[in-house]
Amino acid sequence: MRTFSFGHVRQLDAVADRVLQRVWALGAGPMSGDALVIDVDSTIAQVHGHHKQGAAYGYTKVLGYHPLLATRAGTGEILHARMRKGSAGSARGVVRFADELIARVRRAGADGQITLRADSGFWSWKLIDTLNRHGVLWSITVTQNTAIRAAIAQIPDTAWVDIDYTIGGHAQVAETGYTTGRGRRARTVRLVVRRTRLTGKQAQLFPEWRHHAFITNVTLDTVTADQFHRNHAVVELAIRDLKEGAGLEHCPSGHYSANAVWLACAVLAHNLCRWTGLLAGHPTIMNTRTMRTRLIALPATLVNRSGRPILRLPLNWPWADQFTATLDALRALPAPSG
Repeated sequence: MRTFSFGHVRQLDAVADRVLQRVWALGAGPMSGDALVIDVDSTIAQVHGHHKQGAAYGYTKVLGYHPLLATRAGTGEILHARMRKGSAGSARGVVRFADELIARVRRAGADGQITLRADSGFWSWKLIDTLNRHGVLWSITVTQNTAIRAAIAQIPDTAWVDIDYTIGGHAQVAETGYTTGRGRRARTVRLVVRRTRLTGKQAQLFPEWRHHAFITNVTLDTVTADQFHRNHAVVELAIRDLKEGAGLEHCPSGHYSANAVWLACAVLAHNLCRWTGLLAGHPTIMNTRTMRTRLIALPATLVNRSGRPILRLPLNWPWADQFTATLDALRALPAPSG
């Protein structure tokens, strides 16, 4: 991998694109007309040593790389990934990333409504304009700047609605309009705000409301829109699975392009596990490590009996039925046409 260049990384992206199209065509993708929810986030791929090309200390004060990832909500698939230097900000390259991401899922067959969720690190009008151009809905957390705080302060007390949020706390949601710019450049977007505070004895120490706001153009009601946006947290499960299950915990090379190839291969390995589970009908909550233990790293022996290969599994192995059901489901898939 040390001889690979960025061009080779783009070739691997093309491979991932083609594989996504084929697997979704086999039934792992959304049905025609179904909505698709995509979560965009970044993570720190920590490294050790001072000879890792491109590794740097970012805002987390951790030495490593800062890849950008897009996951499919509900399945944990990594739809797109891009390696970046450790010093890259969260939103660096996200506009081009969004262009490539939307084009990829459209080519793969996602013809329904697409919604993208992201945290405040990706809040920019350039990204929103890009998503609007592609006809993609969005739900993006905003930073608590002066203008946002002023908009929140104008929400009347009668507009807040209680929600079931956490044990030992009190939470409410409301919405208002947030206007930015002047004249012909002025724009108004929907601002949904959730405020929380502690109850009981802890409230004596922290009696004030804490606010979390996001802008969105989804048409859900206020409470449902807040629940929908909170589900963005599932992206962390996919990232954890990518690191612990597919090998992104470690970037082995001192060459930047080699580590970018490592990321692409880790994404492909992660997705193969996800797709295997989807096509075999396994619960999506099964992580990659569990699938590797039960379905890949088999405690079995392959023997040749009269010219017929036979896989001998351990006696009373608890996941034998699960393995055979998966194998039957994969064998039943039609062969690629071209």
